[in-house]
Amino acid sequence: MKKWMGKSALLLASGLLCSQAMADELSANFKGTDIQEFINIVGRTLHKTIIIDPAVRGQVNVRSYDLLNEEQYYRFFLNVLDVYGYAVVTMEDGVMKVIRDKDAKTAAIPVVGANDKNIPGDAVVTRVIAVKNVSVRELSPLLRQLNDNAGAGNVVHYDPANIIMITGRAAVVNRLAEIIERVDRAGNKDVTVVSLNNASASEMVRIIDSLNKSAEASSTPGFLIPKAVADERTNSVLISGDPKVRERLKNLIHRLDKEMAVSGNSRVFYLKYAKAEDLVDVLKGVSENVQASTKGSGGQSQGSNKDDVMISAHAPTNSLIISAPADVMKRLESIISQLDIRRAQVHIEAMIVEVQEGEGVDFGVQWGSQDGGVVQFGNSSAPIGGLLSAQEAGKDTTTTETRYDSDGKPYTYQTTESGDLAPMATFLGGVKGAAAAIALGDWTALVTAVQANRNVNVLSTPNVTVLDNQEANLSVGQEVPVTTGSQTGSNNDNPFTTVERKDVGIQLKVTPQINEGDSVQMKIEQVVSQVADANGAVDIRFDKRELTTSVLVKDGNMIALGGLMQEKTLESEQKVPILGDIPVLGALFRSTNNQTEKTNLMIFIRPTILRDGMSADGMTQRKYNYIRAQQLYQADKGMRLMDAEMPVIPKYGDDMALPAEVRAFVSQLEKH
Repeated sequence: MKKWMGKSALLLASGLLCSQAMADELSANFKGTDIQEFINIVGRTLHKTIIIDPAVRGQVNVRSYDLLNEEQYYRFFLNVLDVYGYAVVTMEDGVMKVIRDKDAKTAAIPVVGANDKNIPGDAVVTRVIAVKNVSVRELSPLLRQLNDNAGAGNVVHYDPANIIMITGRAAVVNRLAEIIERVDRAGNKDVTVVSLNNASASEMVRIIDSLNKSAEASSTPGFLIPKAVADERTNSVLISGDPKVRERLKNLIHRLDKEMAVSGNSRVFYLKYAKAEDLVDVLKGVSENVQASTKGSGGQSQGSNKDDVMISAHAPTNSLIISAPADVMKRLESIISQLDIRRAQVHIEAMIVEVQEGEGVDFGVQWGSQDGGVVQFGNSSAPIGGLLSAQEAGKDTTTTETRYDSDGKPYTYQTTESGDLAPMATFLGGVKGAAAAIALGDWTALVTAVQANRNVNVLSTPNVTVLDNQEANLSVGQEVPVTTGSQTGSNNDNPFTTVERKDVGIQLKVTPQINEGDSVQMKIEQVVSQVADANGAVDIRFDKRELTTSVLVKDGNMIALGGLMQEKTLESEQKVPILGDIPVLGALFRSTNNQTEKTNLMIFIRPTILRDGMSADGMTQRKYNYIRAQQLYQADKGMRLMDAEMPVIPKYGDDMALPAEVRAFVSQLEKH
């Protein structure tokens, strides 16, 4: 009890001492004081709101023999907490928190900059520093050794932005920031350009990169490792890094940039995309120009003789074998690398739409008699003459003959032979519409009437994929035999007929050229043909629509190439003179045929550029899945008269890589 009262009296005396000196200067004397009470006394003395973490525990033994002003008293307060392992974090609203040093890293520490000068050295702060010339990954370990990592200190870096974030006491953070500034200044880099006369810039950079890998393996500081880049256009090497390192590499490049000791060298270039035979003539022309320019400039290099350059293609490996002087070889290598690139492809979709509408009315009356009188019209599908012949052939024939019996007595024998109905069947097969025969004595009247309506809607969508600047030819149709001539021998024996087959259907020939700005220029030849009318292989009539044009279309857009809009009206009348002109009754002596026909034909085309394998695979997958969906639909419907499974192509993807036997086995397992 006495011990507790002694401590209370000491605290009261310390508080009174502070209060009495508040007006001018302060004095602090704490012995065996609870640290939370110490923090509360300082808060009341400096009129600050301080929140104490429950983990803050212990006693304070400290004494100031000198009088302190408010700023000195506050620094004294921070130093005491620092000694006992605690830190003060100031919030945005001015409220302070007293927490453990190790917890200060994750607290709401204020972020300061280089211009914030009035921050106490013992205050915990965070500072973000952008490093311009040195790698933060290599600088961070050095700073961690200098920072107060045991307390609130912390150093982290962010590689993409090349920045360092430092947390700790303000005095330590400022000292580390000064070190970073000096190191970053020392890492300042410049660029040296070294022009080459004989060697290749890309080959020289490869050698420098090999040297840099050795330097990295030996833990050489990053800012001492130079960076080299090749400029193929000027055949130069760009070097960045420390001045001494740049000078050392510059001297090395000059020593390596020497002419070859021999007159030429040979190399084999394996091509990835271009065709070796197509590049031979191009490279020969380039080599001749290089040699001519060398002679014109008075050079005495290896390119002085045309026979020094040899370029040939090896088709089985699609490679080029080149023997040439160094300067010519360097130019040819650059040309090959620019020409041997993946060429874009163009997927071309054509759309041919044809719509036809037609109507026809045919009415007529024809007359015929058994004595041979005929009123027949040519615009009728059923001539009266055919009917009379069929009737005559269909009559039964009775034959009477005299025969003798066994006694020699004569008797009459009759046989009846049925008529031939084949001519009547043939006649009826040619009748269109309605036909009625009316017998009036020896005369027969044949009345025919027919009305026809025709609607045709044809949609064809041929499509083809072709390389840029290559011709594609797509033909879909059939071959139709056409008689072109006939001949017999001198005695009318061994007759033979010459037949020519003509292609009928859709023919598409197109050559695309991809221009700048994702536009495609196309040379197009489009032919659409069909058989209009035929009588065997003789007298065949074709309908043909042909279009030849050049167009420019943007990638993915559709353009109308052309079309035909035709309307045709036909009226035909045949009649008996005078009788056919009689009102009303004249209809019995004439035949009338009326026809109307409308045709609309349009051709559209749409190009799609496929620049890489991904776009080509996407287009192929869409087409493939469409066909597979159609097969699945038909397989689901099944066959009406047979319980058989219809074939379906495999699912697009990895399953297609399996052999057909494996896919069939997996399919059987899935069913069972």
